[in-house]
Amino acid sequence: MMEPVTLSEPQSPLQNNLPTSPKKFHVLVGVTGSVAALKLPLLVSGLLEVPGVEVQVVTTERAKHFYNPQEIPVTLYSDADEWQLWKDRSDPVLHIDLRRWADLMLVAPLDANTLAKIANGICDNLLTCVIRAWDMTKPFLFCPAMNTAMWEHPITAEQIERLKGFGYTEIPCVVKRLVCGDEGRGAMAEVWTIVEKVKMTFSERDLPT
Repeated sequence: MMEPVTLSEPQSPLQNNLPTSPKKFHVLVGVTGSVAALKLPLLVSGLLEVPGVEVQVVTTERAKHFYNPQEIPVTLYSDADEWQLWKDRSDPVLHIDLRRWADLMLVAPLDANTLAKIANGICDNLLTCVIRAWDMTKPFLFCPAMNTAMWEHPITAEQIERLKGFGYTEIPCVVKRLVCGDEGRGAMAEVWTIVEKVKMTFSERDLPT
């Protein structure tokens, strides 16, 4: 988690993370409270292997249960950072600065709870505030992940279609034996699939790969 900073004058909390080369491409990874968040270290490592890519992560509080922050080799933001950085009206607003910094947003995994929030415009934490403020001209990729019974509920299909209607790109979940022991659709796509989709998005938009 990012440590609180003392600013001598109002400035962006991301100022020190701005690229030094125009070839850098910024990927903001959102992670939510699915057991698939266990794969966050592997996902970040895979993205960092793509030439020109810089990564930062926004986590929900529940997602923290599934990974060790010490294994995340990039800046990791959570709800507390939003409030620690803003003290007065002239101070930076983290969810807006992150929105400006990112060239692409990837939410992996996207659990059922956050899916429902995004589909209905709820923004009650740092991650959903970034998403609600997202620049719709930039790519937004999401990777659903949930128990098969939750995936098969009719409201899930409605909410997935609503996100796709916004212009967001789904990286579909897959069939496998889940951690709970059930077998069926609902598991997050494989990390290599996600990384390749990000690379493909770079290529489609004539961005560095």
